Amino acid sequence: MGRGASGHVTLSDIAQACQLSVSTVSIVLSEAALSRHVADSTKKRVQATAKRLGYHPDAYARSLRRRRTQTIGVLAYDMSDPFCIPVVSGIDEGLQPAQYFSLLVNAQTQRKLFDRYFRMLLERRTEGVIVIASWVFEEADLLADIEKNHVPVVIVGRDLTRRRIASVLVNNRVGGALVMRHLASLGHRHIAVIRGPDEMFDSAPRWEGIQGAAAKAGIQLDPRLVFQLPNLSDPKSGFEGGVQFAKAMLASGRKFTAVLAFDDLTALGIVRGLTEAGLRVPQDCAVTGFDDVLPADVATPGITTVQQPLREMGLLAAESILKALDRSKQDAGPHIVQPNLVVRASSAPPGAGRKQC
Repeated sequence: MGRGASGHVTLSDIAQACQLSVSTVSIVLSEAALSRHVADSTKKRVQATAKRLGYHPDAYARSLRRRRTQTIGVLAYDMSDPFCIPVVSGIDEGLQPAQYFSLLVNAQTQRKLFDRYFRMLLERRTEGVIVIASWVFEEADLLADIEKNHVPVVIVGRDLTRRRIASVLVNNRVGGALVMRHLASLGHRHIAVIRGPDEMFDSAPRWEGIQGAAAKAGIQLDPRLVFQLPNLSDPKSGFEGGVQFAKAMLASGRKFTAVLAFDDLTALGIVRGLTEAGLRVPQDCAVTGFDDVLPADVATPGITTVQQPLREMGLLAAESILKALDRSKQDAGPHIVQPNLVVRASSAPPGAGRKQC
């Protein structure tokens, strides 16, 4: 028996096999009110044939009739970034109970691709869009499109509530303070810092938290040991930056016993650079990161870091978008989650007799 042009089993295929009209088959399989007028034997025959042929309802056609797609677009700036994976997992987990399907697209760190995918999600009538944030989003000329189409948008990792966009983000200021206090409590007074790129929303509040905690601990940060990552073209550039900054720190001749890195991949780059120079972490120099992505946990040594509850942030994003779709529920924002310090083997007190960084 032939199938529809798409290759999928259609109502026509089942009707032909049962020698019934398409309308009768549709009434039975959709369990419409009129199905009560169809004989039980006919219903069973239609249902058995549908199962035998492997028929599945056409969700696309159904969505056109209902004007609902049950689809949420998820636009990630770069899925190769370990930050994204647990966020996406949390989003999917949050959407499943409401029987919504996530459509994930990856902008691959390309601004033009980011804009194009956003428009494609709107064209495909996704009922809402969750953006896993990057610094390019606020600059995009897409906010007007969002407002015109009345499509709910939630952004993870950036605060755009002043632009009437619901936001889910971590308290970066608290996170920066947590890790600085940790190093101070271990007895470190000479701490090198790698700041994040200016373009990233996280960078400024995280740096404020670090400076505030250092001042309270009586630690004066040496400006010659404060470095800044350039615009990150991909996650690996943070790691490569860490390697290069480790070499620059050592070449500066300035004393430091600990390095506070902007994120985990940069911290791993610092570890690589120090190791290549013959130094040991943490025996000769403590290293800390931020985010608590999987590589920080499985590395040797494991990286002491500030944990962003990434899965929880994904769950909150899903909850926020579903509330926005339910017009009777107003979603307040931003949703700010609190970070936690995760202490691993990469941090230890500065000890007598150890090599000096």
